[in-house]
Amino acid sequence: MEALALLIAATLNAGTVLALAALGLLINEKVGVVNLGAEGLMLCGALAGFATVVHLGVHPLGFVAGMAVGAALSLLLGWLVIYLNTNQYATGLALSLLGAGLSAFAGQPYTQYKLPELAQPQVPWLADLPLLGPALFRHHALVYGAVALALALMWLFDRTRTGLVLRAVGESPESAHALGYPVRRIRLAAVAVGGALCGLAGAYVSTVYTPLWVEGMIAGKGWIALALTTFATWRPARVLLGAYLFGGVTMLQFHLQGMGVQIPSPFLTMLPYLATVAVLVLISRNPSWIRMHMPHALGKPFHPGG
Repeated sequence: MEALALLIAATLNAGTVLALAALGLLINEKVGVVNLGAEGLMLCGALAGFATVVHLGVHPLGFVAGMAVGAALSLLLGWLVIYLNTNQYATGLALSLLGAGLSAFAGQPYTQYKLPELAQPQVPWLADLPLLGPALFRHHALVYGAVALALALMWLFDRTRTGLVLRAVGESPESAHALGYPVRRIRLAAVAVGGALCGLAGAYVSTVYTPLWVEGMIAGKGWIALALTTFATWRPARVLLGAYLFGGVTMLQFHLQGMGVQIPSPFLTMLPYLATVAVLVLISRNPSWIRMHMPHALGKPFHPGG
């Protein structure tokens, strides 16, 4: 029972990183912008958050710094793809490479630091429940924040006028423009918010999940988060469930090793990526189902009056 509780707790922690980043990318894609720079954004957010906590000693400021850096780099992406109409895929890949190189260079002085682990938070009364307590009610506030964010986005996209406008910008930007909505500014704001969430996910990794800085520490989580948006068919609740699924697969490798299961470690390390590929292959068997849920203007430039 204790091992099961530890596995569930580890799954929620690992899934939170993916959920925050994937929900940010979902916001981007809802308005028609593909952001392939998530890996770089998360790396820069991780470094910014870690450096801020090292110098100031305040974890919440680390999260703010991570979000600020993620938003700033995303605004650069937004300016290029929304106003200059550069190719979204090539620009996103360039941003990912920029983030990886920039974080590696600027992060060299911080490899010698390690943050003290935070005291384990507990939800009063519920944390003492057998099995459920250690599994569900002894987590950092951002673990619960990711769930709240997914629920908030469900409400935003399905129940509010703002969500309707965002969806219209992603489905038919020409129609939204004809109705008087500033499509480019809306897209730019959505890109900044999505980038801030990627930066927050990176800061969570370096200050809470593994409180240290190592070059390339995001280790492909940005790409998995990107795949999650397709896996979830652009629905926030499914993004959250998918994040926990992939988080569980990631943590399972460590638990199997701890239990002495005789499986080659390289294969266990491959599990999260194999699961990502397998899920995308299964989804791709029905292209019409993907097209039915995908924002129609996804990845396409918008030319006002064109």
